[in-house]
Amino acid sequence: MKFELDPLPYAKNALVPHITEETLDFHYGKHHQAYMTNLKGLLEGKPEANQTLEEVIKGASGGVFNNAAQVWNHTFYWNGIKPNGGGEPTGDLKAAIERDFGSFASFREQFVKICVTQFGSGWGWLVEEGGKLSLMQTSNADLPMKHGQKALLTCDVWEHAYYIDYRNLRQKYVETYVDKLANWDFALANLKG
Repeated sequence: MKFELDPLPYAKNALVPHITEETLDFHYGKHHQAYMTNLKGLLEGKPEANQTLEEVIKGASGGVFNNAAQVWNHTFYWNGIKPNGGGEPTGDLKAAIERDFGSFASFREQFVKICVTQFGSGWGWLVEEGGKLSLMQTSNADLPMKHGQKALLTCDVWEHAYYIDYRNLRQKYVETYVDKLANWDFALANLKG
């Protein structure tokens, strides 16, 4: 079967002090790997094993959807953060955020709020649909592509994403994500792609 976990786009210690190597050992090495292992087992010997991950997600439900979407969501999340990231975006992305949210400060406030108020496990997303940027929350494995939206950036707010480093301080984790980790170049590439 062709599905394999993509390597992280940086060393496991590259996000310190904001996300520790211990968190990545568990989050990437255990949780993300488990979704991939489960997905491979669920697809073994089935025609879907020859599809792309996106094709599987669009046509799946139940356990296949949950595992496939979580593989996609996590891969997207890893690419959406980087060492020395965060701060304000520049260029076309900054202009689009200012157009649709009024200012970067307003975007930051709203993004933090949707991530912090996501009840239980899930994701906070910056998305594009019909030429307009907006924010969305999804629970569990749900993701924008199931709703006809293009994902630009996501913050994982499942507890395993932050609990080792931030304990129950989800807001501090999300603020750190925006201020120190967000990969705006990745978000811009998704906007233009």
